[in-house]
Amino acid sequence: MAITDDSVDGIHECCESCGRKTRHQVSVEIKTESGKEKNAEFSREPYRVSECQACGSQTSQRMNNA
Repeated sequence: MAITDDSVDGIHECCESCGRKTRHQVSVEIKTESGKEKNAEFSREPYRVSECQACGSQTSQRMNNA
């Protein structure tokens, strides 16, 4: 996989809050999913978290729903 300048400074994405393409800080977080199953505390899923560097709004999307 090639490294681009965006990977160092952030990724440029369209921000729904700003209404324009801005730099975003993107990370992956492992979150525990809530549920009524007996072993719900063991149900962890990766989420893509993106934070706009212009306005600070944050979005989170479950990776297997991407």
